[in-house]
Amino acid sequence: MRLKHFFGGGLVTMMIFGCTHHEDNAAESHVFSVTDTMMTRIAIDTVKRQRVEGTITLNAKITAEEDKYVEVFPLVGGNVTSVNVESGDYVKKGDVLAVIHSGEVADMERQFTEAQGDVAQARKNLEVQQDLYNAKLSSDRDLLSAQKELQKMQANLTRTEELFKIYHTGKRSDYLVTAPITGFVTDKKINHDMLLRSDNAQNIFTIAQIDEVWVVANVYESDISRITEGMEAEIRTLSYPDKLFKGKVDKIFNILDPETKTLRIRIRLPNPGFILKPEMVATVTLYYQENQYYPAVPASCVVFDKSKNFVMVFHDRSHVETREITIYKSAGEHSYISAGLKEGERIISKNQLYIYEELND
Repeated sequence: MRLKHFFGGGLVTMMIFGCTHHEDNAAESHVFSVTDTMMTRIAIDTVKRQRVEGTITLNAKITAEEDKYVEVFPLVGGNVTSVNVESGDYVKKGDVLAVIHSGEVADMERQFTEAQGDVAQARKNLEVQQDLYNAKLSSDRDLLSAQKELQKMQANLTRTEELFKIYHTGKRSDYLVTAPITGFVTDKKINHDMLLRSDNAQNIFTIAQIDEVWVVANVYESDISRITEGMEAEIRTLSYPDKLFKGKVDKIFNILDPETKTLRIRIRLPNPGFILKPEMVATVTLYYQENQYYPAVPASCVVFDKSKNFVMVFHDRSHVETREITIYKSAGEHSYISAGLKEGERIISKNQLYIYEELND
């Protein structure tokens, strides 16, 4: 009698051969063989001895680069007459973020007007003194005094004009709050009709460039000795759980936080499309190497059953062995085997569960 047992489209055949019945009961033998179809669906890897790679998992958050964000402070007090942006808006350098109607600006405008009048008057006085000097009706001293007075008035006017440039004044005693850089508004602390005091010390906007961001992670004291600059890092965020970002540790801040007793490290990440936002929560996985070597297999090939770990050792198509193993450590895509496997043996690393169930059902 011959029985065929199929799974996944006839992947494994179990053949039972029966001899003719004798007076004593017939003996049965079982032969397992991997079919041609199954051979196209499995993968076979050779066990290699590798240096053990460890992992450290850290909590982190996304931040803008410190030299690529700017806090905007008002230079004058007054009444906020308009606010043109909201948090998250993209702005260009020079864009007007808000308008403040200010008595201080009105006073500067008065000073500017007076400075213009003083220059005009000093210029007329110089012209008069020049005419008198040419007619020999005034001395050199009088002419020199008029020249110095004009220079003084012009210097005062220039100073007032420079103040206007710094303060970005507009019409009707308005102070224009403008964007100092191109970027995203990450913080806004100003509203329409708000009254700002002249001694206000709080910023009203924060603008950040996020074409490249920092991932800042906290390292506990027990892991500090394993951290080095240049370590490979993988980053995942709550916002994009299926997206993996890769980078390297580029700075270690060698001061512990006195409250959390953790050490900060930094990873730079390019941010095309600006999908990573400041203050996003992230998880960082760092990879380091130990001074130990063990046979390594893909972590996905290990079968966990009955509180034990197994791999399917492939000798040939008719000889596949279920082998119990002891795992020293699993890190990333690899499991390191301390007992049960030797370097050079071959194991099934894909769709091994089908064969395991067939042999151990």
